[in-house]
Amino acid sequence: MREIVLDTETTGLDPGSGHRVVEIGCVELINTIPSGREFHKYLNPQRLMPMAAQAVHGLTDEFLKSKQLFAEVAQEFLDFIDGARVIAHNAEFDIGFMNSELARLDRPPIAADVIDTVRLARRRFPGAPANLDALCERFGIDKSARTKHGALLDAQLLAEVYLELSGGRQPDLALAVTTTTTVVVLHRELRPARPHTASAEELAAHAAFLAKIKEPVWLAA
Repeated sequence: MREIVLDTETTGLDPGSGHRVVEIGCVELINTIPSGREFHKYLNPQRLMPMAAQAVHGLTDEFLKSKQLFAEVAQEFLDFIDGARVIAHNAEFDIGFMNSELARLDRPPIAADVIDTVRLARRRFPGAPANLDALCERFGIDKSARTKHGALLDAQLLAEVYLELSGGRQPDLALAVTTTTTVVVLHRELRPARPHTASAEELAAHAAFLAKIKEPVWLAA
């Protein structure tokens, strides 16, 4: 099973207001385990970076002005995720921004199945914090390098979180193991059903037994 963990960094919160993607990070998983293949791009958003957004991810106008445009990497991104299920944390945000970028190029939206790890975490741990930092702490995942948000780093951390949310890594697991379950069917000889009505001999024996009982309780008034 091939899956792609996706994360983005942006100039703001709303693509409908003209905000753009400035970083894409993807990690390929095979059977929930990172394969080593990754996709990572910084992008020139063709607009100024608001200070509030820069404070989150640290990406400056000076750094981004020499980077590629989304139009230049769009096909490479689509090829990387092709045929895979997409995993994202608060997926509506990341998928919404990527679809907005694709729409600017008159391309169709992402057609892959999408799993939102925020929803997975909230179902598994109702009432507990479901942000990436909290989940890393819960599962003992080292996030010391996460001094600011970064799309590739966050995708790498999310890949580990997703593995834990999916059941966790089994000790010494190197290959997927197929287990065959043998179903044992027990056969028994069928016998004719016993009659429910007492025979004449049984009725006579029962009457003789009752006659031996003195002052039976069921005749007391």
